[in-house]
Amino acid sequence: MTEPRPDRRATRPVVTGIGVTAPNGLGTHAYWQATLDGKSGLGRITRFDATRYPVRVAGEVTEFDDTEHVPSRLAVQTDHWSHLGLAAADMALHDAGVKPGDLPEYEMAVVTASSSGGTEFGQREIEKLWSQGPQYVGVYQSIAWFYAATTGQISIRYGMRGPCGVICAEQAGGLDVMAQARRLLRQDATIVVTGGTDASLCPYGLVAQIATGMLSPRDDPERAYLPFDTDACGYVPGEGGAMLIMEEETAARARGARPYGAIAGYGATFDPRPEPGRQPRSNLGRAITLALREAGVTPGDVDVVFADAHGTPGHDLAEAHAIATVFGPYGVPVTAPKTMTGRLYAGGAALDVATALLSVRDGVIPPTVGVRAADPACELDLVRATPRDGPVRNALVLARGHGGFNAALLVTAP
Repeated sequence: MTEPRPDRRATRPVVTGIGVTAPNGLGTHAYWQATLDGKSGLGRITRFDATRYPVRVAGEVTEFDDTEHVPSRLAVQTDHWSHLGLAAADMALHDAGVKPGDLPEYEMAVVTASSSGGTEFGQREIEKLWSQGPQYVGVYQSIAWFYAATTGQISIRYGMRGPCGVICAEQAGGLDVMAQARRLLRQDATIVVTGGTDASLCPYGLVAQIATGMLSPRDDPERAYLPFDTDACGYVPGEGGAMLIMEEETAARARGARPYGAIAGYGATFDPRPEPGRQPRSNLGRAITLALREAGVTPGDVDVVFADAHGTPGHDLAEAHAIATVFGPYGVPVTAPKTMTGRLYAGGAALDVATALLSVRDGVIPPTVGVRAADPACELDLVRATPRDGPVRNALVLARGHGGFNAALLVTAP
């Protein structure tokens, strides 16, 4: 492995471009405006007939036309998940003013998160297996590579021949990839395309999620996803996410880029295996402490926490306890704008980071919509209904992945 360059150790990577494909807005400006307005993208599933399924509400990216954003030769090889990622990456590169053809191809890297994405492609392959019989082997091949499809297609499309990779840690992966992007920038990468998208709103993908028993069964989109509420009953699945362009700060400024903010600190932990007869233990608080310590800030320096906001009472209480332990009861503003998009799996944390950077840029904390009766056991200063003015210089983003993954990322003003 190449030894990190000494002059890159002390610098912090910055985000210079953001691309968003979200249920409540396509493109960064549309998404941010909708989020500040409290506009939800949750609604009845239209992608397929979900009448007979126990879950019928989701966050769909309804304004997206795959044919407008993805070349036809790629469209047939991939699915909606990759299309959303390719479109977000293109938006982010344009936003950053990066022209891949002008940069050394081996200094451009791609590292993205993956979780449930690829299930639409998998379903398509399974249907071929059913119709064509055992002689069709594409389904077995697809299982082997679909987790890497978005990363691979981005690198191929833009001639990015530097390090490429995928991290699979469910929702937490959206933060883990940004830590990996930071490592690559401290080595030989000039820019890194990072983040994540997801799209699993097909029969196969939905059934796989229903099996966890954590999805909301309610048909009313306004009451289906209520994290930290006394009426919480599970989460709403969604699709979309965000791609970000990360660069080393001095190099970014030298080319005239205007960073949204810097990646200042990161921490990751893993929860121990649940034991029969005992309450599950969470190490999320430890991840928070690690991120703040690396960033060199105290809890009092943090202006807002973007919560993971699982939407099930037990998970919400555990997260609230971790936040209150570090910051004190009601000690820091907490928000969950994902109540307007649903949980986006690998795309969710990446979108939260994009939202946190916009919050830092504009000095405003976006709202958590739908929550009417905050659970008093959670002891959180939850920003509800309407935005709250800043200033916002340090924003902490939390993410937890199914199976025990925890991650925390601190973004700060440039």
